[in-house]
Amino acid sequence: MLVTLVLLMFALSCTPLWARDVEITVQDADVGAPLEGALIRSDGGEYTADEHGVCIVPVPDEAPMVITITYPGYEALRVLIPLRETVVIAALRLAGILENRELVLEAAGPGADAVAPGRGVAIAGGELARTAEMGIVEDVMSSLKLLPGVGYTGFFDAMPSIRGGDPQDLIAVLNGFYIENPYHWGGAYSIFDPRMTERAQLSHGVFSSRFGNTVSGLLELTSKRPSSEVVTMDLGVSTSAVDLNLSLPLRGKGGLMVMGKVSYWQPFIEAAHLFMPISRNVKQAPWITSGGLSANYRFTPNLEWTLSGFIGNDGIGFAHKNQLEEVAISGTSSLSHFFDNTIGFLITGLQMHPLNTMVVKTSLGAGFTQTNVNIDMKDTLSIRYTQDFLDIYGDSLMDPSTGEPKTSYQIDQDAYHHETKRTIHYQGGADLDWELGKGFLIAAGVQELYSQWGFNQHDYEPYDNGQLVNSPENPLMALDFTADVHNDAFSSAAYTLLEYASANRVFGTELGVRLDHSYLIGDDFSIQTIPVLNPRLNLDWRILQNRGPLEALNLTLGTGLFSSIDESLHYLEKRHGVADFDLKPTRSWTSLAGTSLEFFPGLRLNIEGYFKYVFDRTYTSLDVQAQGADLVYRFDGEGRIWGIDVLLQKTESRYWDGWISYSFTHARYRDPQGVVSNKTIIGNEVVGTGWYYPAFHRFHTVNLVVTIKPLRQFHIAARLGFTSGKPKKEQGPITSTLVQTEDGQLIEQFMRTETYSDRERTTFSLPLDLKFSWYRFDPKGRVRSEIYFSVENILALFLPSIKSTVVNRYTGAEEEAGGMAVMTQLAMPLPSFGIKWSY
Repeated sequence: MLVTLVLLMFALSCTPLWARDVEITVQDADVGAPLEGALIRSDGGEYTADEHGVCIVPVPDEAPMVITITYPGYEALRVLIPLRETVVIAALRLAGILENRELVLEAAGPGADAVAPGRGVAIAGGELARTAEMGIVEDVMSSLKLLPGVGYTGFFDAMPSIRGGDPQDLIAVLNGFYIENPYHWGGAYSIFDPRMTERAQLSHGVFSSRFGNTVSGLLELTSKRPSSEVVTMDLGVSTSAVDLNLSLPLRGKGGLMVMGKVSYWQPFIEAAHLFMPISRNVKQAPWITSGGLSANYRFTPNLEWTLSGFIGNDGIGFAHKNQLEEVAISGTSSLSHFFDNTIGFLITGLQMHPLNTMVVKTSLGAGFTQTNVNIDMKDTLSIRYTQDFLDIYGDSLMDPSTGEPKTSYQIDQDAYHHETKRTIHYQGGADLDWELGKGFLIAAGVQELYSQWGFNQHDYEPYDNGQLVNSPENPLMALDFTADVHNDAFSSAAYTLLEYASANRVFGTELGVRLDHSYLIGDDFSIQTIPVLNPRLNLDWRILQNRGPLEALNLTLGTGLFSSIDESLHYLEKRHGVADFDLKPTRSWTSLAGTSLEFFPGLRLNIEGYFKYVFDRTYTSLDVQAQGADLVYRFDGEGRIWGIDVLLQKTESRYWDGWISYSFTHARYRDPQGVVSNKTIIGNEVVGTGWYYPAFHRFHTVNLVVTIKPLRQFHIAARLGFTSGKPKKEQGPITSTLVQTEDGQLIEQFMRTETYSDRERTTFSLPLDLKFSWYRFDPKGRVRSEIYFSVENILALFLPSIKSTVVNRYTGAEEEAGGMAVMTQLAMPLPSFGIKWSY
């Protein structure tokens, strides 16, 4: 199937496409000399001017398009290509503003071709809109999850594994600001609305030493910039939300854009009641409310100020009550689960050009997050002992008043889990880029991140199923756990790098080094890491150019070191016994080799192979003793990851565009000291001290993304994926045990043992989403509209569903899981529609 799809895409790409080609001539504004090698980026890709300064760029017919042109030492130029225009002359000026090295943050360059091979892959412009602006929640992560190297997560999950790394290790950076926990609903969706995002780049290779705090993946996002000349407005009304973007110019020197979004999910929940009875447990419909702003102002040609901000709140609530009237059990059992989350941040910065060849940037920002989880349970039950249980333990259950074994016992208990996490962080940094001439650029910078972590938790359960014992001499104690942790952390970093690009970009290299250091301060302790050096090297060659249908053949090699601080250290306390300099950041050494082939017209094939060795990895074990349990921190974990990513992409054209990708990932981890007191708990998986596949691992992932445009006003977008299963625990039999509670009552408790298995896997996944869009654009006016209808998860009704089950501790029966698991079990197609207006 995969081979057929690849051949079909190649065949279609070689057929004539009746796209509008625009001839763009780039020249010096003062002397009129052609600028050979000028870079032109559009929504369709990246193009290079020839020796005459001429380049042919395909442009969609249905709307005007903005292109960005850059050349070393010249001011970047953004040009609007009107409808039906076929010839454009662009004149660049030596105006003392060096924008060339900042193009990835300024231009709307989409696709893999906007990022150097071996660093990552980017998506923007039309590609971002078509793949992210669909579904019941429009999310930038919906697009990024379709890129090579990104593991499939399933429905209601925006936290993918990047090239075999832990999903928690993916770090997000918006306009240079590190964002902690950038998710709604505990990771179901990200906070990044595609209507607020200009460009998203996923760096999963050997990326620049400008960035750190991750060993797996870096998500760089650029918010949309307001227009400095005209008022613009975007309004969208969809199945579950309404959003508005308004941009106002500021005296022709900048602009201010405000953005807002409000969701309304109650109609969707009511409709789900007809097909899924379990959805009736949703008592508080999910909600998302968010707002953002983006502003910039150019005081002088050499000084610009920027501002970005975001505030958002989300939550959901479940409540479930069972009235039981059965032979084995009778009474009532209830569960409520309520979750809410708030996140906000504000970033400001200055960009200065003290010299024609120099850019200096400074930034300062602050942000916060707070998450509340409240789970309450109440059981009032009368439970009969099973006959098998009575046959074994009947003598221990004698009723002195009757001389016969008791046949039942009573449970009247309240249990709860209340948790609050708070984080406040402040960030500052300064960066310098200096063009030295003859293709050389040197850069350096410093970054400081100060975080305040707060964590409060209170758990109470009269009969804790996690402490089952076989002897009445060791009674089943009530779980009564309280945590109140407040830690401060300083993360300091400095970097420097040297870039070189030869004439016509035949050879390029980037050599950089980054120094990272962390310092943790608790209520009665302080510890720090030994500073770590993270050198990185990339080499790029353009081996062939303009050979028949082959536009270019590129080769890239890269290797580098990376480091990050594990999130579990937020909860570190003095009693955990971690000494100064025993604290270690998780490290990884990543190496890769890749090639890219560019064909006419607009076809690109990328192939990358990589190996990643993870060392000094932080993990925790649960030390279970008679007096209780506690976490033990270890810093000697390992990981060996290798794989290959393939991307075949067709850039935007008149009738169709899209890509097909394939990823193979082999990831194994090991925790040398994972066993404490003959038991280890890591992500709810008992794995021991040997090598294991992590719970998020998948071997194979295939994605096909295509947009078909039979008419200029009508487009069909499709997303089809195939992925192999995740590791599944091997389940043992359900057994019952006699235990004694601390109040002296003898009860029967059921449990099922689960063990890690290299062989067991969940079933494959085959997601299919479709979107039908109707566009209307008036060439004489400024209003553009879109009406769309989409369906997600179309094949859900025809594929085996995966349901979460739990063992009833009182009866031994398997039951459907409640709480947040309800949202992940929506095995049904999800239709949505929307109307959008742009002015």
